[in-house]
Amino acid sequence: MFIHNKRLQYTVRVGETDPALASLLLEQFGGPDGELAAAMRYFTQALAESDPGRKDMLLDIATEELSHLEVIGSIVAMLNKGVKAQIAEATMEEAELYRSLTAGGDSHTQSILYGGGPSLTNSSGVPWTAAYIDSRGEPTCDLRSNIAAESRAKIIYERLINITDDPGIKDALGFLMTREISHQKSFEKALYAITENFPPGKLQGIAPYADMYVNTSQGEGDTVGPWNKGPQWQKVDDLEKVMPADKGDGHATVKLSADQTAVARQAMQRTASDPDSDPATGADLGAGPGAGKITGGEDTGAAKNVKHAAKKS
Repeated sequence: MFIHNKRLQYTVRVGETDPALASLLLEQFGGPDGELAAAMRYFTQALAESDPGRKDMLLDIATEELSHLEVIGSIVAMLNKGVKAQIAEATMEEAELYRSLTAGGDSHTQSILYGGGPSLTNSSGVPWTAAYIDSRGEPTCDLRSNIAAESRAKIIYERLINITDDPGIKDALGFLMTREISHQKSFEKALYAITENFPPGKLQGIAPYADMYVNTSQGEGDTVGPWNKGPQWQKVDDLEKVMPADKGDGHATVKLSADQTAVARQAMQRTASDPDSDPATGADLGAGPGAGKITGGEDTGAAKNVKHAAKKS
């Protein structure tokens, strides 16, 4: 059960209205790295979590993310407040009101469709979706995903801070950004509190593939570093040495029954290509300049010129 406290977790002080800025801030309201996505990600993980410590931590952070959703949503609503009233009361000239609404982003949609309230979209107007939630129910996997999500959210907040000179907004965004750091630290501690946390899951990797680094992008720019050199790695430059990795012939096979084999052979024969043919096609019939040579080797540009000359004569 939830009980709402009417006071925000952090005070919102907006110096002046700005619908375009409100659109950009929606990235942290209904975007993939926003507060709603974070809250839903951690709630779903908590409900499935059997470890009491991790369950409590996930519920704490998920609930706090909802409070952050309220903070960022309140900023968006305050930034839209002036234009909402102007639309409702028609106190501005039409042209002036139009310019204020189309200053940037989807501020016109927020103002007209949502009445100035924050919409569950990202800054481009794309609706929030549960597809943003990538929980897998495996703590060593989910905690790493959570760490990455908090990192991404911090970067988005940094960028939003850099595009406004409103001190009150900067202050509130700075608080939200810093909470991402705190949450990441908690998730890091929870991950490493699991003694054997790598590789994720239960099954062991197959030797020697776990130590193999395959240099598949070769040429100028090839670089070595701790990710592919040293006693930890078996770096492979000659791909023929590891293809196929299982020492097989590299071809896909399947066992079929006698009836399935007969039907498959029948379908293959029915759809077989004739490599010795050179059929005329629709591309030949409709070819114009720029189509290149057509069946028979004729150049389409030259052919069109000959036809055009014949018509004129």
